[in-house]
Amino acid sequence: MGQKDSARTPANDRASVQKLRTRRHAQVLIIGGGINGVGTFRDLALQGVDVALVERGDYCQGASGASSHMIHGGIRYLENGEFRLVRESVVERNRLLRIAPHYVKPLQTTIPIFSTFSGVLAAPMRFLTHKQGKPTERGAFLIKLGLSMYDFFSRDGGTVPRHQFRGRKRALAELPRLHPGIKYAATYFDASVHNPERLTLDVLQDGEKAGGADSHLARASNYVSLVSLAGGNGNGAAGTGAATGSGTTVQLRDELTGEVFDFTADVIVNTTGAWVDLTNEAMGAASSFMGGTKGSHIVLDHPELLAACGGREIFFEHTDGRIVLIYPMGDRVLVGTTDVDADMAEDAVCTEEEIDYFFDLIGHVFPDVTVDRGQIVYTFSGVRPLPKHDATQPGFVSRDYRIERRAAAGGAVLSLVGGKWTTFRALAEHLSNDVLAELGMERKLSTAKLAIGGGAGFPDSEDGVQRWIKTHMAAGRDADRVTGLLTRYGTRAEDVIRFLDAAPSGRPDRLLHSTRELSTRELEFMAAHEQIGHLVDVLIRRTSLAFRGLVTGELLNEVADILSGPLGWDAARRAKEIDHAQEVLQRFHGVRVHSLVA
Repeated sequence: MGQKDSARTPANDRASVQKLRTRRHAQVLIIGGGINGVGTFRDLALQGVDVALVERGDYCQGASGASSHMIHGGIRYLENGEFRLVRESVVERNRLLRIAPHYVKPLQTTIPIFSTFSGVLAAPMRFLTHKQGKPTERGAFLIKLGLSMYDFFSRDGGTVPRHQFRGRKRALAELPRLHPGIKYAATYFDASVHNPERLTLDVLQDGEKAGGADSHLARASNYVSLVSLAGGNGNGAAGTGAATGSGTTVQLRDELTGEVFDFTADVIVNTTGAWVDLTNEAMGAASSFMGGTKGSHIVLDHPELLAACGGREIFFEHTDGRIVLIYPMGDRVLVGTTDVDADMAEDAVCTEEEIDYFFDLIGHVFPDVTVDRGQIVYTFSGVRPLPKHDATQPGFVSRDYRIERRAAAGGAVLSLVGGKWTTFRALAEHLSNDVLAELGMERKLSTAKLAIGGGAGFPDSEDGVQRWIKTHMAAGRDADRVTGLLTRYGTRAEDVIRFLDAAPSGRPDRLLHSTRELSTRELEFMAAHEQIGHLVDVLIRRTSLAFRGLVTGELLNEVADILSGPLGWDAARRAKEIDHAQEVLQRFHGVRVHSLVA
């Protein structure tokens, strides 16, 4: 369910929670609002299933939001022998490029290579034992073999070019800041997702819409946690509509008000990622499926490093054998990732040692590019939902998934173990099929060709994008503003623009003083349609302002002021939200923001 933002403050009566409290039974209750839980919610809603979803924090707050922002086939999984996963990943990568073109884009990737035959003897042992042993860099022969296999898996329905190899001279001509000691550079294409949080929200809203105009059959709420199995008609079950019907009864808690109420479901689906075992324990059936590893990243405001990347992701093996990346994202550079066993009792945060590691890996590839801590604008960490792996080295733990079933009083509990961003749609279809079998229902449709949210009707060329932008410009809304809306929402920006244009007389929409990327009416739109629970949700997950290091004290105060009206925050709640945002940004993301005196 992701890291838990610590503030608990009074809140207005949220519509999303009211829908759960009013009708407290569903055929299926999904616990966990990361991409896999949300994807399953959408899939089941499209089959006509009465489905509810709860997430103890915000959607995409945990591992789903702490990813490397890649949609990739997993070339390194070939060495693990996970050919099924590689094929599925490549197929799903190509699929997402088509059905979510507003967020998923082709990504040119270059691997700098320092030897020809290194690793030829070590690779078979890694393949057979899944143990790292003494770090041995993979040379050109192995990389060429791997990329050729990767192209083979990509050939059906492929939407990206095949790989290319370059010798040292040509590689340095293309990327002159690369280490002069390289022998080759291999370039291939995968895909990126610059807005994983917004893609997750699109998937969620597709599910809600599939449930009907009033979301009768598909209800979801963030900031609602599973407390335990219920022992009766509910402790503190306020409101109307007690839990009724057959099934398993659990207690849910509104994390913004503290209210606890009962809810029943015929099937419970546990998609809480690295917290699967803890969620099962809360339901009275402890498990030991998970063995997650922590992955950290840093975001740099570093024009020199950005230029050195030449618009490409630099993807390579560091000296310790860990696969790492340097990844240009707009005007920032993402560097990652680590892979160390996680302690679930501690916050997942990027440590000073990990930052040193990132600086070292940058120097390994770009030795004449200097980086210091003052250029870090954001850090983030997540715990990968990997299966328990005992002596297997973290980097060799399977990224595939499995579904564990157990009988429960009145129904069944399905626990998802593993899973990765790229395959969320296929995984959701698989998990939904298992749920449908439990319910004695059949699938009505596949999501394989169904556009996601703002990907429907998205322009398929740069000329088309420019025409769309020009069409939606108006008095007071220039090309930059429209471009920002299209980037943030895809074609759903049309709904936002209609909302902006419907501003009440005497209270026209205006850009914020603290940023030209948001307006007063857009924040009101988010409050009305995107389940804002905390101020920090806007900064981290509804926009990329925090990711790019653009949060200021002025911004905190201005956004809090505007949200206070539609969300019913009084002066005390407004102050707590600003404090909470500062705490989360500093504690989890290494960002210190000084608030202004309100």
